[in-house]
Amino acid sequence: MATDVPRPALAGKKALVVGIANEHSIAYGCARAFRELGAEIAVTYLNEKAKNWVEPLARELGAPILAPLDVAKPGELDAVFERIAGEWGRLDILVHSIAWAPKDDLQGGLLDVSAEGFAKAMDISCHSFIRMAKRAAPLMTDGGTMFAMSYLGANRVVDNYNVMGPIKAALECACRYLAFELGPKKIRVHPISPGPLKTRAASGLKDFDLLLAEAAQKAPVGELVDIMDVGFACAYLATPFARRVTGDTVYVDGGVNIMA
Repeated sequence: MATDVPRPALAGKKALVVGIANEHSIAYGCARAFRELGAEIAVTYLNEKAKNWVEPLARELGAPILAPLDVAKPGELDAVFERIAGEWGRLDILVHSIAWAPKDDLQGGLLDVSAEGFAKAMDISCHSFIRMAKRAAPLMTDGGTMFAMSYLGANRVVDNYNVMGPIKAALECACRYLAFELGPKKIRVHPISPGPLKTRAASGLKDFDLLLAEAAQKAPVGELVDIMDVGFACAYLATPFARRVTGDTVYVDGGVNIMA
């Protein structure tokens, strides 16, 4: 007797993942999790140097779309979505996992952040998600899910997180307003707040190793999370099992956020 084999939870879904730098990236964990649950993946890379790291990962994921994307360069964001519209005709999942601030502004206190540095950090780390959402929403004709990566420093003071705290707070707030605006189209928006992870972006933070050690000590589960913990949490939120969950910040940090 033939036995029906259940389809993977994201079978047939189309996911655009922005922010993979290497195999340690949170974005890569998301892409792997989506792929394991049956989704087809589109991947971007920042520049030609980054392509050397990202292209092998895209092949591993079986990604039919690999495209350059520097959100600070005019035209590149439009080109990515034009390609998705032309080759896929629709989109179901969007992951925004990019953040940047000038090194001097990132490693100094908030009082010393330059206006130019603050504006650049806000544009790349926050407003670029709004720009992506605007282009992605018309392609999510059957509803969809959007993710943006935040951190605990958006809601609490974290030593040495500095300018990125206010930037990530703005990102989380933007997610809530987008969840409200896009909810009638059955598009859900999730700010995700992972615990500290050893990623290329995090390496720019001052005394980051101390932050990792403190998080491991505080976490009720007794250890740090990894990129696949974040990926599978996002994958769950992208399935119909979470069809009425939207807007709230989702912490994937082993419980660190509940500790004093």
